[in-house]
Amino acid sequence: MCTFYKRKELDKTLLTLSYKPDKMKTGFDESLRPKEGGGRKEDLLMLPFLLNPAYKDYIWGGVKLRDQFGKDGPTPLAESWELSAHPDGDAVIASGPLAGTRFSAFIKDNPAALGSRCPAGDFPVMVKLIDAAQNLSVQVHPDDAYGMRVEGERGKTEMWYILDCEPGAFLYFGFEREISADEARRRIADNTITEVLHKAPVHPGDVFFIAAGTVHAIGAGILLAEIQENSNTTYRVYDFGRVGADGKPRPLHIDKAMQVARLAPARPDAPGAAPPRPVAGGTLRRLAGCAYFTADTLKLAGRYLHAPGNASFVSVLCLDGQASLCCGDETLTLNKGGSAFVPANAPEFTLEGAGTLLLTTI
Repeated sequence: MCTFYKRKELDKTLLTLSYKPDKMKTGFDESLRPKEGGGRKEDLLMLPFLLNPAYKDYIWGGVKLRDQFGKDGPTPLAESWELSAHPDGDAVIASGPLAGTRFSAFIKDNPAALGSRCPAGDFPVMVKLIDAAQNLSVQVHPDDAYGMRVEGERGKTEMWYILDCEPGAFLYFGFEREISADEARRRIADNTITEVLHKAPVHPGDVFFIAAGTVHAIGAGILLAEIQENSNTTYRVYDFGRVGADGKPRPLHIDKAMQVARLAPARPDAPGAAPPRPVAGGTLRRLAGCAYFTADTLKLAGRYLHAPGNASFVSVLCLDGQASLCCGDETLTLNKGGSAFVPANAPEFTLEGAGTLLLTTI
């Protein structure tokens, strides 16, 4: 979530994975490429698989991803990139014949797995777990047009689903009133910018939709799931006087931030959101549905059938409890914190068990 805007300036954090380096497959296993006429190898490429995340040890992270979700990353552990094909943090296939293959290599060689809504060669989203032991920086993300023109990658629209929080926790979300760029710059310089930001209290189950251009910051004591565009471009506006691991103040990106920020109150409602509705096997709640992604929670209490379709893949992240994902002859077990990818061209699949699952599609 909180990163420098130039990749070469990024924290040197490496992926922490359960695979040893000599086991990592940076490319696709050609022995599994379907031969003419299809057959068993083609079937293998249509089956779901588990993913191991990329971990980030940003200085504001804590220990909740380890303690509550069983993540084995570094300390502090700030972010777990559960679904990612981004070069700054690539997830890795963790089950089946492709185990050890980088997720980006799989989707590059299997575009049909992404579905008809996904532009060829362009994976559109990321799904993360984020633990903020401290306030994140006040920051803003560009839209797609600016991001592609200036940074060479997408902009970032995102949404947050609050999983847990300390009493009294809040986040910064837009401004209390519209301000000018001159006032914003002055308040950044004299450390009063937070006085005009809107403080939104948070509770488990809350949803916040952060459109590109919205100035925001996750507050201390918040644990959340984030669905976002596939981008790692962040412009840091204010950092509470904090220093990085090198003992120096972390850089700000004020000029670029002022070019993309909307210096006004944020739009409060998530587009496409809908109240929970009963379905066979549980309760489904639409958190958000926008041009970039659709996110639902499934409160599983039995057996849920997901009908097949070639429009989009499905990302399944277990937020609590346990579920079995069954597709054809393949059965995957998802414990709390477990993540699976179901290709768009997979047959119908079922989810069975008791718990809460985050389902992301495009």
